[in-house]
Amino acid sequence: MIPLDAFDLILFGGSGDLAMRKLLPALYFRHRDSAADTGRARWRIVGVGREAQTREAYLATVEAHARKFIAPRDFDDTAWAAFVSCLDYVALDARAAADYAGLAALLADDPARVRVFYLATAPSLFASICENLGAAGLVTPDSRVVLEKPLGRDLASARRINEQVGAIFREEQIYRIDHYLGKETVQNLIALRFGNTLFEPLWSRACVRDVQITLAETVGVEGRGEFYDNTGALRDMVQNHLLQLLCIVAMEPPSSIDPDAMRDEKLKVLRALRPMSAEEVATRTVRGQYRAGAIDGRPVPAYLEEAGIPAGSRSETFVALKAELDNWRWAGVPFYLRTGKRMQERLAEIVVNFRDVPHALFPSVSGERAPNRLVIRLQPDEGLELHLMAKVPGDEMRVRPVALNLDFAETYDTRQWDAYERLLMDVIRGKLTLFMRRDELDAAWRWIEPILDGWEQDPTPPRPYTAGTWGPAASSALVGRDGLAWLQDS
Repeated sequence: MIPLDAFDLILFGGSGDLAMRKLLPALYFRHRDSAADTGRARWRIVGVGREAQTREAYLATVEAHARKFIAPRDFDDTAWAAFVSCLDYVALDARAAADYAGLAALLADDPARVRVFYLATAPSLFASICENLGAAGLVTPDSRVVLEKPLGRDLASARRINEQVGAIFREEQIYRIDHYLGKETVQNLIALRFGNTLFEPLWSRACVRDVQITLAETVGVEGRGEFYDNTGALRDMVQNHLLQLLCIVAMEPPSSIDPDAMRDEKLKVLRALRPMSAEEVATRTVRGQYRAGAIDGRPVPAYLEEAGIPAGSRSETFVALKAELDNWRWAGVPFYLRTGKRMQERLAEIVVNFRDVPHALFPSVSGERAPNRLVIRLQPDEGLELHLMAKVPGDEMRVRPVALNLDFAETYDTRQWDAYERLLMDVIRGKLTLFMRRDELDAAWRWIEPILDGWEQDPTPPRPYTAGTWGPAASSALVGRDGLAWLQDS
């Protein structure tokens, strides 16, 4: 492992859900497993929040949450004590410039260290935080700022945030994070495509019939009703996660793994997405909203019954859509994207369905036939499955579908890194490859905006679906009109 240089990580929103559930546990694992000297002299992590509290009180809160989100087998008291020796806490109002004096005093001892400002806050605070950091003299040449999604509500607001942040930080100092790009399976998809010769000749319209990308959650709004109702599934999941996964699947081989080489190719994919007219929005997209149902045998309320959701809300908790790319490699291949809350399973996967053989030479068992298929699982269990037709043992030449399965947990006898572990280390080391560039964000919003506008003009409410199912029936019909089916429906 490459040793880390000394760094300061200043975590705005240091008492929030993301910090407690993901970021601080990720930093604990990297601190525990680092080959370098990771004492307080080298690592300094500062939680920033509005609540006035002592460092001891903050550490007690961090530990209470960590014991919930870190498996008991991984929670080592000695390693935890060493990790929290690096933690500190500063209380400030993000919009109050005078409050930054305390943070500046804490960091003044070594301005040459790498400084990472992680903004795990509402995007409405990004500009104020960056402006106040700049005014307090805290932004050094080796500073980086991490921006959590959703970055804006539309193209205009995203550009405004980027301009405000860009007035303080250079583009190469800005890390727009999408944690899906840090997942081990996505890294393996990149390796699978560009580290082997096997798939590249098949990775085009000549051999690929369709691509399906699903990000399904069984949870509801989980106490974030007000935020979610103002955001919706399209902004929360499609504009960033789903489109970034589409880019990884569809991009051309880059000339290198340098940040701009990779991001140039992703940008070409986003620019090749065929824009939707108002009529196409009506026929190529499905928005839904969950009704009361059951998850794992337990009843759950409807979206409109969740705390913080206004009566009659039209915000979508489910989106399915059909995207197409206007380029030589993918012309005519449908990309089906789907995401939703309160779905039947917690699932994140990419399914690449290959075209069937032109002539069925062999009889199949009980009519079982399926096209060759590559399934890339991102959660809950990361792995790859390649589905093929193979001969059934016996004297007759009959075939049936079989799967070659690569389960990362079984194949590699080691704990899999969480996505945030990889991405945090990349930020500290100054590696931009897995982070969105400003022009990528612009291109994604340009494609998403006509869908938002079309829904705004359509008086039809979101289609209802029962919690614990795979979404509205219209989602299956969207794929069915092309004579296809979602993997879970087939």
